[in-house]
Formats: sequence, C-alpha cells, structure tokens
Amino acid sequence: MSDIRSICVYCGSGAGENPAYADAARRFGALLADNDVRLVYGGGGLGLMGTVARAVLESGGEVLGIIPEFLKSREHMLRDVQDLIVTEDMHHRKRLMFENADAFVALPGGIGTLEELVEMLTWGQLGQHTKPVIIANIDGFWEPLLGLLNEMEREGFIRPGLMATYQVASEAEDILPLIHAELDRRKDGSDNGALIGKL
Repeated sequence: MSDIRSICVYCGSGAGENPAYADAARRFGALLADNDVRLVYGGGGLGLMGTVARAVLESGGEVLGIIPEFLKSREHMLRDVQDLIVTEDMHHRKRLMFENADAFVALPGGIGTLEELVEMLTWGQLGQHTKPVIIANIDGFWEPLLGLLNEMEREGFIRPGLMATYQVASEAEDILPLIHAELDRRKDGSDNGALIGKL
C-alpha cells in the first residue's frame, strides 16, 4: 500500500435509507486502517461521514477531518480525529481535501457528495490531476449517474480526447484493489483497462 498514503472519501452527512450504505462505510473504514491508509474526509460526525471516520479510528487508523466553520455544529464536527482543520469556507475545505489525498472515493451521499465527485472527474478531464477516482456503487446507488455519464458520451457532450478515468466498485472490499490496479496499469503504460469507465 506504499503508493497510497491518504484517501479522500466523499459521502453523505446522512445515513440513507439502505443499511448497506453504512455497512459499506464501516467496512471500508476498517480496511483503510488495516492497510495503513489515512482517511481524509469532511470532518463531520453524522451519517456516513461519522460512520467511516469512527470505523477508521476504532481499527487504529488515522483520520484527517476538514470542515468549514459554519458546518461545525450542523454536521457535529468529530473531535476525536488525530488531525482536524477548520476552514473559512467550502472552497478552502475542498482544496485542502484535494491536496491531502492520493485518491478519491465517493460512497453514497447527497448533492454535496455528487458535487465533490463531479468536480474531481472534471479536474481529471481537464488534466488538472491524475489521481484515481472510485465510484462506490453500493447496492446500485450510483446507477442513475453512471447512466447519465454514458448518455453524455453517446450524445457527443463528452468527446474523445476529453475523457477522464474513473472506476466503479460494487463492494467496499473492491475499492483498494481497484486503486492499486489502476496505478499498476499506469506504471505499465496500459491505463485503458476494462475496469476503467471513460468520461
């Protein structure tokens, strides 16, 4: 796991209606700790955010929480993490999350999670980063988005030469292997593998 030291996880400040989402967040948090990978996340203690962070901590792992001042109370800032940064605004929060992560994972979430995921896909499309992006499609949660991305490509709004790569994991246990498989493909110069979705 030497290539990946920190992973930024985007996810909901709510738990969602499907228990599979929280279960995946707990399992992934434990896996991060077991593999000595630091969690970088939005700093909240509620919902899937709190679930994944507590799972890392309970398994002896390291957590960096980054939260804007105005959300400290609303998202119940988790003070138990080893490192906590309070920012002035959302823009600074997202920039620090980007700078402190080697890869990005989107678990189920709401509009904020969607916005953060799409921003990383866009930055990759524009050549602003080459960090792996994983869509954790737990129990099919992200199927509507994946369908929309495919439709954008079919309709010519996402054109050849303007593609970003992402991968789709169905289970929490698939995420780290997919990240490392992508990094291995890049080292071999063969990053057009079947597991990569094209934007």
